[in-house]
Amino acid sequence: MSDIHFTRYGTVCIGSFQPLEKADAKELVRLFDQPTPPVGSILGGRTSVVRYTLDDVGTVVIKYYRRGGLISHFNEKTYLRCGKTRGQREYERLEQVRRFGVRAPRPVAFAHRGALLVHCWLVTEEVEQPQTLAELSLIDSNQAVSLTSLVAAEISRLVQHRLHHVDLHPGNVLVDHRQQVFLIDFDKTRNTRSGSTKLRHKYLNRWQRAVAKHRLPAELSQALEVGLF
Repeated sequence: MSDIHFTRYGTVCIGSFQPLEKADAKELVRLFDQPTPPVGSILGGRTSVVRYTLDDVGTVVIKYYRRGGLISHFNEKTYLRCGKTRGQREYERLEQVRRFGVRAPRPVAFAHRGALLVHCWLVTEEVEQPQTLAELSLIDSNQAVSLTSLVAAEISRLVQHRLHHVDLHPGNVLVDHRQQVFLIDFDKTRNTRSGSTKLRHKYLNRWQRAVAKHRLPAELSQALEVGLF
């Protein structure tokens, strides 16, 4: 993996393998200071995103890391930094899984403000005209079920490299306008010593819990089980 280039713009530090043009970096810093958008999708988790077109990059997605649970009522966006920030971890993980052949958005940059207590962001290339598999399943369940076999293939690549995406569910699968699937939200992905069968069951169990909890079509779970085993 190439060395990461860090550049500071005011109070914000931006990192990337390929340095951004100065104008693009300054525009990102401006966007980071905008009010945090709400989570608006099914299974949206603890993050929210905005889309923006940078002159030298194209359309990107900016991910704002947010806290969940009770702590979010008094501390929504600040994290205690222990080593790499969430943004950097996810940026590097995206680069890694893409090298393994996993279909995931191309990472563009990551950023943080602060030293010990930080706010974090991740910038990735836009997936064109995306909707989550969860959203699609409520509009066209047959189409969503048919695409689940593609999700199983992506999971199999992660299993091959003993990587556990601990929160992979239909809300973390994007479907683009060409009906290709992309896995997202890799910041908590970890290496594991679990055997392939055990790891496949972990993926299936997490998927099944999300499908049941959010009352998505049960066929999504059945199709993933067939694809994985």
